[in-house]
Formats: sequence, C-alpha cells, structure tokens
Amino acid sequence: MSIEHPRFRAAAVQVAPAFLDLDAGVDKAVSLIGEAAANGAQLIGFPETWLPGYPWFIWLDSPAWGLQFFQRYHDNSLAYGTPQADRLAAAAREHGITVVMGLSERQGGSLYIAQWMIGPDGETIAKRRKLKPTHVERTVFGEGDGSDLSVYDTALGRLGGLCCWEHLQPLSKYAMYAQNEQVHIGAWPSFSVYTGAAYALGPEVNTSASRIYAVEGGCFVVAPCATVSPEMVELLCTDDTKSALLQPGGGYARIFAPDGQQMHESLAPDVEGIVYADLDLGMISLAKAAADPAGHYSRPDVTRLLLNKTPGDRVVPFAAPGVEIEAELPLPSTRTSVEV
Repeated sequence: MSIEHPRFRAAAVQVAPAFLDLDAGVDKAVSLIGEAAANGAQLIGFPETWLPGYPWFIWLDSPAWGLQFFQRYHDNSLAYGTPQADRLAAAAREHGITVVMGLSERQGGSLYIAQWMIGPDGETIAKRRKLKPTHVERTVFGEGDGSDLSVYDTALGRLGGLCCWEHLQPLSKYAMYAQNEQVHIGAWPSFSVYTGAAYALGPEVNTSASRIYAVEGGCFVVAPCATVSPEMVELLCTDDTKSALLQPGGGYARIFAPDGQQMHESLAPDVEGIVYADLDLGMISLAKAAADPAGHYSRPDVTRLLLNKTPGDRVVPFAAPGVEIEAELPLPSTRTSVEV
C-alpha cells in the first residue's frame, strides 16, 4: 500500500505592513487571509514582525533617536488573548486555512520577534519566538528559548518556522532538520536597507539562505517578505542620510522546493501581492534519497548537536517540602535535552 502524501497550495505574502497601526494591520491580514483562501491556498505565511511592521528605525540612527518611535511600536505590538488576536484566529477558522503570522509579540513590558501558527480550526498550533534577535534588534526585542526550535505535526505535514537570520545559524537549522521538518515558514522583513553596500543584508544572500535551507533540510520553504511603503520612508527618513539607507520596495517573497527550485514567478521587488505554489510532500523522499544531513548523510559518531528544549522561564517558584505554591505562579519546567 502506497503512502498518501499531503498536496496543497501554499501562499507567501509580499505586502507592506500597516506600519505602527495594529488594528489596520489586522484588517489587512484578514483581507489577505481571505484572498489566499479564495485562490485555493491552505497555508499562508506572513513576513517577520509584519504586525505592526519591522522597526526599521533601529537601523537608521542611534538607539536614542529611535526611542521616539518605541512607545507607539510597543503599544501596537500584538498580545495574545486580545480582540486583535481573536480576529486573526477567527479569520483562519472562517477560511479553513493555516496561518503563520509574523509579529512583534507584546508580553508585559517586553517585546519578542514571534511567529504564531494558527490551524484551520482557529486553534493555536504553536507560538514561537526568535531565539536570538539580530544585531540592533537586541535594542528592542527579547530572546526565545530552546522550546522554540520545534516542529509540529499538522494535516499539511510537519510544520516549522524561523525568522530572518536564524537561517544563518547552522546549529539552529540542524535542530529543525533533525525533527523531520517538511514545510518551513521562513519569515523575512524586506531587503530594503543598505542596498548595494552590504551584500549580507541584501536579497542575493538572503533569498539564497532560504533556498539552501530547502536543499539542506529536504523540505519546502515558504518565505514571505514584506515591502517598505513610501509612507514608511516618509515617516522614518527624516534626512538625506536616512533616505539613502532605507529604500521603498525590497519585497522578495519566495517558495522553494526540496530540490532548490523556485516554484513560482517572482513579483517585482516594489510590487505587492501574494505568491503561490502547489506543494507535493512526496517530493521530499526524492530529495532526501540524495542527501539527508540528519539521516543517512550524517556522521553522529563524529559530530552531534545537543538541543536543550527547556522553556526559558523568567520566574521559577519553589518552596520547602509541604509548602503550597500559589496557583497563579508558573510551575517549574522540567529540563530536557535531546541529542540530534
């Protein structure tokens, strides 16, 4: 009896955010979710921190200069359990589509670069945070933990995600490959800053990172990538130096197959829209027959990865034996490590 592999249409968003406006961003997201579903998509991926937009102000000047935008950015970041979050879950449920939203997650006074995976029933599959914010992102965002390097069983296959330069972290990538990831959502902000001056920040390197992830992992990579709108440039570029650094456009949404092929026609970098591809998970076995770096093409007797999946609890309450811990406080996590 042959195995039935999932086949479905995936969508990657290449649209500018409603910058610093959470409610407008949710409106826009709900519309895009409906559009993708109407075009037959069963999975849609959104760019990194698409709600409420990537904080480009951190790249344009000093942290002190960028603070003028911070309160607005914080207040328009998404907190789980709010009406805005409920609207996104309801849109996924209404259209029967799996949504992977890129967001600035607000919890208390802190922000995290996050991906929220919502199933077609509107229920949460996973909430993950970028393990290590990149460079100046660390002036705004906190860190994730080992529990975020996880892959999840869904009706569409084993689903995982990373953000931006997490795709340049060899050990993090290998941790995902080793969990038999089949469909990967690689969220990118846009390739709009320092264009032409720093190749590591440009589209050639970063779209290549998504393609190599597909080949190394033997998986499909859905790589949404936002654009920068003229309105964002007008708000953030307050002098000629900043205008030279941040450019409109920068959208390079891509979907790659496990053999590295791009599965659709590209949109121009300054054009907004959604790219689509029809995924057949049966292709994965063919790709991994050639090279499976976490399987037959590995040498665990020579190199191994130790993956610590312990959640990074900020507060771990404890008490003497026989003393009750108050119910509203989180219980200590059980430390688990997995060799892969």
